[in-house]
Amino acid sequence: MSIDFHSHLDLYPKPFEVAAECAKRNIYVLSVTTTPKAWVGTKKLEANSKRIWTALGFHPQLAHERAQELALFDSILPQVKYVGEIGLDGGRDFKNSWEAQLKVFRHILKSVNKAGGRIMSIHSRASAGAVTDEIRGISGIPILHWFTGSKVELLKAIDIGCWFSVGPAMLCSSKSFELVSLMPKERILTETDGPFASFNGKSLFPWDVEPVYRYLSEVWKMPLLEVKEQVLLNLKSLTSKM
Repeated sequence: MSIDFHSHLDLYPKPFEVAAECAKRNIYVLSVTTTPKAWVGTKKLEANSKRIWTALGFHPQLAHERAQELALFDSILPQVKYVGEIGLDGGRDFKNSWEAQLKVFRHILKSVNKAGGRIMSIHSRASAGAVTDEIRGISGIPILHWFTGSKVELLKAIDIGCWFSVGPAMLCSSKSFELVSLMPKERILTETDGPFASFNGKSLFPWDVEPVYRYLSEVWKMPLLEVKEQVLLNLKSLTSKM
């Protein structure tokens, strides 16, 4: 049994086939969305599995184009337990939309806080410091997916209670190894970020998380079976909190 806590199920070429395979393999999947409008259609992918959960998202890279969907986000929010993918992107290609991103992210966080909190899967590429500043004091549980910030930013995130989702695409650098080794093992989940992320030249599917378990086994110096048990325990702990 595997866990993919950040996957874009709706963006695979044949999403219903991928969802059916996840159900067949008993994979826990957090199916994140990139816009509020995508949530209704994406939720249909849950049909054959109680282990596929759909998150209400608003990707920062689309914030400057889709701000009019904030009202729709607010109307759907009471129906969901999970919010994602949300966040900020400080990458070179998206610096011009930074103010729009901030406006959308702050609106979402305010709505989540007012609603009593949600489990949130958060994008923080080249913006980890700003993201942690914004989420400080917000109700809910923030999970930083594919964290690539600095050690100082990581420690700041840990201090405010962030969780982390780690995917195969993170396994290729010594920096990531150091960062993952510093993350509290009881606050780590596995992810793929498929179909956007790839590993060994191939797009990732939710069942491609196995390399992460082997990687964590090395980082934690724990047998593979114990690593899988720990990550599953983490998932159960997380979902019981909200």
